Amino acid sequence: MEKKKKGSFSGQLGFVLAAAGSAVGVGNIWRFPYLVAKDGGGLFLLVYFALILTFGFTLLTSDIAIGRRTKQSAIKAYETMHRGWKFLGILTFLVPVLIMTYYAVIGGWITKYAVVYVTGQAKAAAEDGYFTSFITSPVSPVVFTLLFMAVTSFVVYNGVEKGIERVSRFLMPFLTLLIVIIAVYSLTLSHTTAEGDVRTGIEGFLVYITPNFEGLTVSKFMSILLDAMSQLFFSLSVSMGIMITYGSYVKKDVDLNRAVGQIEVFDTLIAFIAGAMIIPAVYVFSGVEGMSAGPGLMFVSLPKVFAKMGVAGVFVGAAFFIMAIFATLTSCISVLEAIVSNCMEIFHVGRKKVTLILTVIYLAASVIIALGYSIFYVEVTLPNGSVGQLLDIMDYISNSFMMPFICMLSTILIGWVVGPKWIIEEMETNGERFTRKHIYVVMIKYIAPIMMFVLFLQSTGLLNLFS
Repeated sequence: MEKKKKGSFSGQLGFVLAAAGSAVGVGNIWRFPYLVAKDGGGLFLLVYFALILTFGFTLLTSDIAIGRRTKQSAIKAYETMHRGWKFLGILTFLVPVLIMTYYAVIGGWITKYAVVYVTGQAKAAAEDGYFTSFITSPVSPVVFTLLFMAVTSFVVYNGVEKGIERVSRFLMPFLTLLIVIIAVYSLTLSHTTAEGDVRTGIEGFLVYITPNFEGLTVSKFMSILLDAMSQLFFSLSVSMGIMITYGSYVKKDVDLNRAVGQIEVFDTLIAFIAGAMIIPAVYVFSGVEGMSAGPGLMFVSLPKVFAKMGVAGVFVGAAFFIMAIFATLTSCISVLEAIVSNCMEIFHVGRKKVTLILTVIYLAASVIIALGYSIFYVEVTLPNGSVGQLLDIMDYISNSFMMPFICMLSTILIGWVVGPKWIIEEMETNGERFTRKHIYVVMIKYIAPIMMFVLFLQSTGLLNLFS
């Protein structure tokens, strides 16, 4: 009865689109391009693609296989694998619980910018201090946050097939189309600087894909490697219970080997095209210096780039932020779904009731985080040396501290406690051939635990104690 209430995806396409929707989020549209710009362009791409095929594949396979084999969400799934490891399920459950407090806030920011461009206020968005003025307002960010949270809850309220899958089937093709159109347009751009130099989108694309080995040291390469690894968490939605939850909705006749491969390709392709969409445009109007904007790329640098495009920039900006809404919404839906699914199993309550209760809780939590830049403003020095407000604190605890720690423990559980065979059996349940079986075993037993330990030390600032 409980399994029936949880629902399931209609088939492989529905699952892949929903999982890809979860994976393709702010991490791909915003974080990936600025990391590429920071970490040597094509050099970062080479490292990231290598990690996707090994490290990312291992984590994604593990989460999805655990979900389908146990038919449960994180808390009970890990307990089913090994009774003594229920604590790992609880830790995993806490990650989306924390992320959900601020994801709708970011979604609200993006929605605000989409409205600004659609209503013809693009010039204002490009002005210095516009973003700061917006997020420090006690009203506007709260309104847009509540709107975004309400839409997310409505989709999850309607269930797996009628809600999540239906929205993913509509949004993902549209999202992909918008990204491709904007990327192609970026490549056609050109701009003459005050010095008379002409910069083109094609030149920006070459800057994007060409590996830059200048000044490369072992220390710098390690930094690039760790950046690429941390990006995998954002990009593939692993080690936060989401893919375990989605895996629990997958029917037994679905070929998980093909599904994992399709999610990998789709997610990586979107991230790559997002880079081709943003970096050439920023290069054309702001040069190499403009590409080092870091986290402020989406809300500060890009509006300035759109403004320099003239009339076309209004339409490109509107298309970009509408596309970003879709990407953030599909990810936000998956975060809330992971929490709803776990709560349904813990409290034996139906989807609609759980969703309504959680909606009230997260509407309140989102308001508090949204006001973290105004009424509830604080400055806290985090262990990694950065200074953060409420949103940054929640993001640090969930992404920088808990996710690498959880991933390290899960690789130990699979590699050394229950054994890789536990996962391999699920990947070959219908007689399919698990083509990357040997890579999986080596990664899950030896390489992944060590890499995750190093990432955990780096993310928490503890690695600096040894340098």
